[in-house]
Amino acid sequence: METMTTPLAPPVAAPPFGRTAIAMITPFTADGALDTDGAQRLATHLVDDGGCDALVLSGTTGESPTTSDAEKEALVRAVAEAVGDRARITAGVGTSDTQHSVALARSAERAGAHGLLVVTPYYSRPAQEAVAHHLRTVADATGLPVMLYDIPGRTGTALTAATLLRLAAHRRIAGVKDCAYDPLKSAKVLASTGLAYYAGCDEQILPLRALGGSGCVSTAGNAAPRAVRAVLDAFDAGDTAEATRRQLALLPLIEAVTGGEHPGTVTAKALLNHLGLPAGPVRGPLLAADAQLTSRLADALRTTLDRTADAGTAVPAAVPG
Repeated sequence: METMTTPLAPPVAAPPFGRTAIAMITPFTADGALDTDGAQRLATHLVDDGGCDALVLSGTTGESPTTSDAEKEALVRAVAEAVGDRARITAGVGTSDTQHSVALARSAERAGAHGLLVVTPYYSRPAQEAVAHHLRTVADATGLPVMLYDIPGRTGTALTAATLLRLAAHRRIAGVKDCAYDPLKSAKVLASTGLAYYAGCDEQILPLRALGGSGCVSTAGNAAPRAVRAVLDAFDAGDTAEATRRQLALLPLIEAVTGGEHPGTVTAKALLNHLGLPAGPVRGPLLAADAQLTSRLADALRTTLDRTADAGTAVPAAVPG
């Protein structure tokens, strides 16, 4: 008798920018210079000890507005050398100047980046067709996949659903870092394109994954990478109740890091410095967290890790090695 077999489902393509990505801070030395050694140590910690499979460099949390082009390239090169064989490295290259963004994209490609994060042009607030032209021009400049960065609260210009649908046809535009706080738009684009969506706001990691998102680009994950990854692990294992529990356990940390008046760069660096991990000062116009804020952040981190009730989510107090 012939045995009937059920054909295997086709393999699911790996997300183009990883799954659990950290919006990594840019470490500086005490005197404010780029700390490439510290960046390598932090990247190694986040990937090898924190369990993350991707890092996003020179984004909002990475202080891209105040780092030079040479520093951006040196940062990508250093991190790619440290963990580029074990994690996807996405480099932020977006500016309000198209040709400058193109130059940064080519520099990141030379330095070993695996992908590019390109924010919508800010301040000048171009119309949608101009925004699309800018993003296509940057995507045409290299052979790397592009993650669009939709964060209208900072740029003043949102990507409309219609624009995203048009941009999805570009062969190298592969994903979106979603900080638009517009779940209807996100769902419409997810339903109609193959774009990989990443939650750029930590409170939306589980909701976006449940809609078909590919993962996250986390700020809170600088200090608690395993706690962030655990949300996605639980959901992908089919345990939605546990995924919900872990997402809710993150709330004290999320609110402390990104829910107040202080930018995530300031709060993430304060926590990393508190933990003895590479971070250093922030650059002006940002001001470093004071002792009172740092204490509140440390309490929020402790509460979050206690709520996970999982020793595997703990963060070591010092850099390994």
